[in-house]
Amino acid sequence: MATNKHALIRYRTIDKCLQNRTKRWTLQDLIDACSDALYEYEGKDAYVSKRTTQLDIQVLRSDKLGYNAPIIVYDRKYYTYEDEDFTITDIPLTTNDMDVLSESVEMLRQFKDFSLFNELNGVIQKLEDKIYRGGGSQSPIIHIEKNEHLKGLEHLDTLYQAIQKQIVLRLTYRSFKARSSNTFLFHGYILKEFNNRWFVVGRRNGNAQIYVFALDRIEQVEIDLKTDYVASDFDADTYYQDTIGVTVNNKIVDVEFWADRANAPYIKTKPLHHSQQILEEQKGGSIVFSIRVCHNFELERLLLGFGGALEVMKPLYLREIMIEKLEWAMKRYVQKK
Repeated sequence: MATNKHALIRYRTIDKCLQNRTKRWTLQDLIDACSDALYEYEGKDAYVSKRTTQLDIQVLRSDKLGYNAPIIVYDRKYYTYEDEDFTITDIPLTTNDMDVLSESVEMLRQFKDFSLFNELNGVIQKLEDKIYRGGGSQSPIIHIEKNEHLKGLEHLDTLYQAIQKQIVLRLTYRSFKARSSNTFLFHGYILKEFNNRWFVVGRRNGNAQIYVFALDRIEQVEIDLKTDYVASDFDADTYYQDTIGVTVNNKIVDVEFWADRANAPYIKTKPLHHSQQILEEQKGGSIVFSIRVCHNFELERLLLGFGGALEVMKPLYLREIMIEKLEWAMKRYVQKK
């Protein structure tokens, strides 16, 4: 059990003890009560030290966690609440608490497609009610980009549950290039979101290659309990460390590009990739950058997205690809005049 969970259990145990005025609570009594509570939750001995209990009392008394508990000592050894009605479970929310809760509720609602969060529905409703009654019913300050009409979102929960429980899936999938759909067994490892589009990453049954499938191209998802799930040492951070987007290949390139004065500060403060470095800061405000990444469609699309504000300098073959695509785009616009 996590240390912070231990602390929460001790705080609530001490609070419960101090509310009980039929007993006179010594420090040792509080220590024993906390130890018993931890044993009840963990099923094994979990002795709480004197020092830990003293520090817990200090935390409860302080404003560190917002409790400000009126804990007093009488007869030099007995602990109690000066206010008979006090309990840490009924601490009023501050204005800042209300603001944080309001934004948190909005963020939680972005994940409504996951059954993982279904259990939170009642909690969220209570929070909303508390926020409303507390005067925090203002429009959201944080606006998260989302598109609730994306195809494939209905598969999110099934895929998530299968990955979590290590269950093999039978996917029916049709790529944009395929004439017909294809059905196969799939061992999912992670769900990945990129550019407001969801993907599932894993291996096809009997194949060591890593595959990435877009959820909006999945036509059907079925659970296959007859096939044993093959666990993997797949690490998403390592797998995607050289990649922008979701398409991974072995073609790693060192890209050097120039950004004009208007866009250089944005690229500087929000790097295109974690490998980004500044090669030269030129007069007038333009900057030459470098990144070491996998050459994929997503990289090309990102670079082209800056239009004339960005110029690929190296490698030469990528520069020529940019020139060809920009010339093609220019012809399209000219023809439409």
